[in-house]
Amino acid sequence: MIGAQLFVAFVALFGLSHAQWNENMWDNRNTMVHLFEWKWNDIASECERFLQHRGYGGVQVSPVSENAIITSGTFRPWWERYQPVSYLIATRSGNEAEFADMVRRCNNVGVRIYVDMVINHMTGNIGTVYGTGGSVGYSDTKYFPAVPYDASHFNPECSINDYTNAYEVRNCELVSLRDLNQGIEHVRERITTFMNKLISLGVAGFRIDAAKHMWPGDLENIFGRLNNLNTGHGFPSGARPLIFQEVIDLGGEGISFTEYLHLGRITEFRYSAEIGRVFRGYDQLRWLSNWGEGWGFMASGSAVVFVDNHDNQRGHGAGGDNILTYKNPKQYKMASAFMLAHPYGSTRVMSSFAFTDTDAGPPQDGNGNIISPGINADETCTNGWVCEHRWRQIYNMVGFRNAVRGTGLNDFWTNGAQQIAFCRGGSGFIAFTNGGTIAQNMQTCLPSGTYCDVISGSLINGQCTGKTVTVGANGIGYVYLADNEEDGVLAIHINARV
Repeated sequence: MIGAQLFVAFVALFGLSHAQWNENMWDNRNTMVHLFEWKWNDIASECERFLQHRGYGGVQVSPVSENAIITSGTFRPWWERYQPVSYLIATRSGNEAEFADMVRRCNNVGVRIYVDMVINHMTGNIGTVYGTGGSVGYSDTKYFPAVPYDASHFNPECSINDYTNAYEVRNCELVSLRDLNQGIEHVRERITTFMNKLISLGVAGFRIDAAKHMWPGDLENIFGRLNNLNTGHGFPSGARPLIFQEVIDLGGEGISFTEYLHLGRITEFRYSAEIGRVFRGYDQLRWLSNWGEGWGFMASGSAVVFVDNHDNQRGHGAGGDNILTYKNPKQYKMASAFMLAHPYGSTRVMSSFAFTDTDAGPPQDGNGNIISPGINADETCTNGWVCEHRWRQIYNMVGFRNAVRGTGLNDFWTNGAQQIAFCRGGSGFIAFTNGGTIAQNMQTCLPSGTYCDVISGSLINGQCTGKTVTVGANGIGYVYLADNEEDGVLAIHINARV
């Protein structure tokens, strides 16, 4: 009997860890977009008017916890969202009622919500702080009454100077941010209560900010206390929240991503650094033939992958000058298309606001209120929002990824330098040039017919607004991709048949 109970406990634990890798998306969708610093009402509208129709499966939202209002230096910088004052849902993005309405509306159209959780720390040591929800904190004495936390709930003050020292990285303050001790029961209870509240409101999972700055054992305890997802929002009974953890590991430090693999997915920053280096032309496309684990990345089922994120597009985190952003549009679209075409990892698209000052917050009025994105007739954004997720070359590749779901990569071709092409089963074909023109017959692996190139155009009411490729009975089609075209990509798939 005892043996049977132990077996059941083992199965439950094994299932829990693997369930926390599940994105909890609708079956016909598999890509999330990070709508960085968007308001809750605007996200709800975006789910209904655009994301559901383009096949996006989820949205990563900015931190929802009440944060410090920062007005010294850069007025209302983006990083104030990463300095919590309390666990109230009250930020520039909206209040709790607006957040709950957004989650409900997005879930209703099959777009899941993932919350960026800041649980490593509270604010920096900046004296008395006033929060976006009206709370007050006293960072100098580590007293945050709205939680409540006092000095006994934090690690002793010290700075991180040596990233080869795991104790220092996990127990000292990251850029003076007041470092919580997640080993204390009260801290664990406050965090899990907050996360379970978000689960009750219908969220599908969490990004864990600064995960490597917390002990894996403490995170395991916290994640183990989380409730199953809310079946009232369309999740199956017993579904667990997705966990994906920010663990920057380029090697040579005292902390490895492998210490967190049993807890959920990991943000694979090496992917971002390497894909930028390749599509900037510092390496040849031909070497992408074994992209993924063959490049030393973690197992595909553990990785959350991206071309850039809100940190490294500003020079923070990993990758340095190799990182591609919206400021390098041709190469950025090519790298994004490759990410969405390739089967490796769980994909996340970045959606930015324009910036020159790397500290600058989102488009805002003189009082610091976020200005909503405007939408142009061609579906791009105005009012200072970049909205990469609305670029045709990116949203059509989200559709490509959905169309080839469940297939592997096959029929990889290269000219031996800066041109490649490959199939995804018999459902999709894509070609790239980062130098020179492709003009030849190629194996597309698709059934015979005429297909719309979803990079140069879209299939609308049975008509293609861009180039087409005619495929014969043997899967061969003539592919033309000029070196000087706006986009160095051509992509066709089974759902883009004219």
